[in-house]
Amino acid sequence: MPPFRLRKPPSLTPGSRIAVAAPASAALAPADARAGLDALRARGLDVDESRARARPNGYLAGDDDTRAKELNALLVRDDVDAIFCLRGGYGLLRILDRIDYEAVRRNPRLIVGYSDITALHLAMLACAGVPGLAGPMVAPDWPRLDDETETQFWAAARGDAPVQVLGPGGEKLYGMRDGLHEGTLIGGNLSLICSLVGTPYLPDLAGAILFVEDVGEPPYRVDGLFARLRLAGILERLGGLVFGAFTASDPPPGRPSLFIDDVLSHYAAMVNGPVAGGLVFGHFPRKSTIPVGAPARLDVSGGWAELTVLESIVEQRS
Repeated sequence: MPPFRLRKPPSLTPGSRIAVAAPASAALAPADARAGLDALRARGLDVDESRARARPNGYLAGDDDTRAKELNALLVRDDVDAIFCLRGGYGLLRILDRIDYEAVRRNPRLIVGYSDITALHLAMLACAGVPGLAGPMVAPDWPRLDDETETQFWAAARGDAPVQVLGPGGEKLYGMRDGLHEGTLIGGNLSLICSLVGTPYLPDLAGAILFVEDVGEPPYRVDGLFARLRLAGILERLGGLVFGAFTASDPPPGRPSLFIDDVLSHYAAMVNGPVAGGLVFGHFPRKSTIPVGAPARLDVSGGWAELTVLESIVEQRS
């Protein structure tokens, strides 16, 4: 299964103590951050927001030194059960080499987020063997989280397994390439994954089940991102591939283009293992929470597909 020993963080339940971090971008508006913090407290969580009051520096939540120091200050604390990210956006690539991975190994805890937080999840897995949760963030998601999405989040956070990955409304995957494979479930934002190719912060994807999504990338850009994975020898070494949502990806108007489904089908044919689509995961509030680093199984036959998380990524509380 995983090519490394997972260092499992503690499970998370309502009533746990969490900290909110802003290692990438700040909230688009202060009211969004406040609403997210209020929503978390309404769930019974004990919320430390001392690192969430980021002053925007362009598209960053503060300069690189500040964001790295604030994140590292949370990683060394032993009174925090999990770290919820305020927002994605941009910025983690600038500080991956400043993160205290030894502290991550000594004191693993869940980090929750997606989008730019993909870089942090993958770096933690590659450098410390610590898994994470690709799930709702404080400012954009928690103020408007629907019941089904929240139910799925808590199931993943407390470590329910084995469990079939379905959309919040019970949406099932569909098959694109037949096969059966068990491997480590790794993924997130496609642009961030490709940005880590050739760095020490990308886990070994040989035999992994990769899940991907992206936003605002037209078909030719998505084509280029998958081409990079192919040219790096990654695509053919995957054990399986699962497509999430590629939102705001329409071709430029008035110009000849492939469509996003054409691009995905083209590269699905290059994977030696099973491939599925329809994962309800992407840049929208209603989505599945995916454990990054979990042992999983992808089974595809005809138009039918099933992704199963085989083992929890957290240590169950007594």
